[in-house]
Amino acid sequence: MLDTSNPNNYCYKTKSIELHILGGLQLNKLESLRVTLSIEKLTKTKAVLNILRQSIDLYNDNQTEKLVRKCAERLEIGTSVIRKTLQELTKELENYRFLLSSKQAELQKAFIKTLTAKEEKEAIQFLQSKNLLEKTNELIGKSGVIGEVDNRILMYLIFTSRKTKNPLHCISLGSSGVGKTHLQSKVAELIPEEDKVEITVLSANAFYYFNRTELQHKLILIEDLDGAESVLYPLRELQSKKRITKTVVHKDRKGNTKTIHLTVEGPVSVAGCTTQESIYEDNSNRSFLLYIDESEEQDQRIMQYQRFLSAGKLNEQEQIEAKNILQNVQRILKPIKVINPYAEYLELPQSVFKPRRTNSHYLQFIEAITFYKQWQRHRHYDEQTGEEYIETTIEDIQEANELITEVLLRKSDTITGACRNHLESLKDYLKVNNQTTFTNAEIRRNLRVKETTLRRYNKQLLVEDYIKKIKGKKGQLYHYEIVDVDEYTNLKEQIDKALQDCLANINLASSS
Repeated sequence: MLDTSNPNNYCYKTKSIELHILGGLQLNKLESLRVTLSIEKLTKTKAVLNILRQSIDLYNDNQTEKLVRKCAERLEIGTSVIRKTLQELTKELENYRFLLSSKQAELQKAFIKTLTAKEEKEAIQFLQSKNLLEKTNELIGKSGVIGEVDNRILMYLIFTSRKTKNPLHCISLGSSGVGKTHLQSKVAELIPEEDKVEITVLSANAFYYFNRTELQHKLILIEDLDGAESVLYPLRELQSKKRITKTVVHKDRKGNTKTIHLTVEGPVSVAGCTTQESIYEDNSNRSFLLYIDESEEQDQRIMQYQRFLSAGKLNEQEQIEAKNILQNVQRILKPIKVINPYAEYLELPQSVFKPRRTNSHYLQFIEAITFYKQWQRHRHYDEQTGEEYIETTIEDIQEANELITEVLLRKSDTITGACRNHLESLKDYLKVNNQTTFTNAEIRRNLRVKETTLRRYNKQLLVEDYIKKIKGKKGQLYHYEIVDVDEYTNLKEQIDKALQDCLANINLASSS
């Protein structure tokens, strides 16, 4: 009989042998039964003459036979006796591991919250309310997300898209200490626990050992992309192909080698934070890039919040209620197909880089808004397949355009986000001081930029022809001048016009 009262030291005893399983059982690798055994021969006297300790995979026939011979030689036990005992032990451990796995699965199922009738009614009423995105954004603010008005609703909708067939992904970018991780973690708190997986550090192969459907429609949160480099490749595959597969070599009970395919199914929504935009280009191409607000106004908002928190003047109950409503809203949303009847009229501005992938993101984002508004949409049914679906409205496209303009603007830029932020700060400084030229020393002193950082920015701006170097007066330092002060404003106007033209074409087609 197997005694499992001590979870780290199971005991199995027969008339002549006592075995201890040290360290318990592994539940994640059912294809093997690796244990550490302590084997001793029972004698009439209490003194233990000899103990044999051995780590072994009980499913490996070769290893088991070697252990049988070793026990027979060292402990003077008959081979048939020890072989039979190991077979019985293996069966007992199999049954107990199956029981543990079943309990674990039940606990995971029990973790999924079931809404009460009142909670369900409240969530449905919220989803049916007018100006849903505006009200959602207000609730996100009440839940404790300070500022970042556009980024927070964008991120919430991207996280919501995990329930669709084509989820969206995002990367939060900004300087160290500006609140990238804080924004991501606070918005992620609005997603039910059972729908997300948080990652700090994982090995390169860790993703391949999830259960086949364990990650389906989950939100994967990476606190710092710099600490998760080893898993970026399988993550990219999950994003693009919606599944990952790894082939490994495995030995069966008889010692025969065979090939096993480990497959993990998606789709998933992935979110991460980093300060280094250019390093993760392959990942950023698949994601919405959300640049954190580093303005002085945002600094003041955050510091004021911190002061209120320290003084105990925050309405914590309001935060909890807002969080609960938004979590319950997520639980109410059900998978449903979205069709955009206006998709053929939607064209991106020509200035956007990598237009194929960006166009796909744009259409998926509109679908995510429609999906979020599913309780306000009439249900249609495909005449041929009978599949249920809802349709995108012009209002959905208008709201998407308002939120996505900044994303498309960044996607159309030829310099990195950090460099763009520096250039815009530079323009503001020159405008305030009524200047057209500047020196490095002046900018370092007044904008408080490190010399190495400024040198890197200037190199990029010179290569892309945003600034030019001009000679100062004799004996003075080099001066720099901005080539076109209005280039970013003009680019934004081009994007706005392109999006407005799309809406005009849709309205024209609808009225005709």
